[in-house]
Amino acid sequence: MPDGRLLAVSDLHVGVAENRGTLEALRPTGPDDWLIVAGDVAERVRDVEATLGFLAGRFAKVLWTPGNHELWTTTQDQVDLPAPARYRLLVERCRALGVTTPEDPYPTWQGPDGPCAVAPVFTLYDYSWRVPGVTDKQQSLARARDNGVVCTDEYRIDPAPYPGIEDWCRERVAATEQALAAHDPALPLVLAGHWPLDRRPTDILRHPDFAQWCGTDLTADWHRRFNVAAVVYGHLHIPRTTWYDGVRFEEVSLGYPREWRRRGHPRGLLRQILPYPGPPEQPVPAEPPVSAEPPAP
Repeated sequence: MPDGRLLAVSDLHVGVAENRGTLEALRPTGPDDWLIVAGDVAERVRDVEATLGFLAGRFAKVLWTPGNHELWTTTQDQVDLPAPARYRLLVERCRALGVTTPEDPYPTWQGPDGPCAVAPVFTLYDYSWRVPGVTDKQQSLARARDNGVVCTDEYRIDPAPYPGIEDWCRERVAATEQALAAHDPALPLVLAGHWPLDRRPTDILRHPDFAQWCGTDLTADWHRRFNVAAVVYGHLHIPRTTWYDGVRFEEVSLGYPREWRRRGHPRGLLRQILPYPGPPEQPVPAEPPVSAEPPAP
């Protein structure tokens, strides 16, 4: 009988010195544990590669999907590529390390309750999560600027050759949807991405304008259409468990020191996704934490 666990973490942000110090504490509970790393490892390619290589040496299998920070072009990185080319390079580096990416077949995790496929998904966002009364991207961005809430992606993600990141998003969603539709519906899935697949987790953001950089309406029904055991995501820096339409959603961010120093790590640095250690039912959705912090850009 398999004895491993499927664990998850996101938003390690190892470019921050205090966060680099947490890497040593990311340890498996046994030799068969798998680890999902759901994006925002770092901004520099070499830091992403070094971190994932370190984790791949500890866990039986590591699965990675990018966040927005991996897609940034910065003057601190020797790799000067637009975001789609950066992503392809990171996929190559991950494959060399034996790390599973969104471009690879979904591996099957064997647990005490039966097998489950783990699908790293890379979906991006398309500005469709707008506040009420805002009708298009231009109006949404203008409102965000007026409110002083603009994601750094607007300055550091170059989507070339795509006209805009929303165009890349539509292509990513279509390709991922095709792969999910081809998957054996009898084998449950854990969907693991950086951006939440459903908009409802963003309802607790202190700055509602930020939701436009958090996902797309195009993925809103995936947890209902497909045989999904759990959804793993990050980006919001608000770690919690919620349930939507009977499916468990796990936000697994570490976040920045100013965030985790305040809230601590009451459930540990790594979240156990399977076997699910919690009660069989939770409020739908669960009550948000009182100290919910808006996401960092």
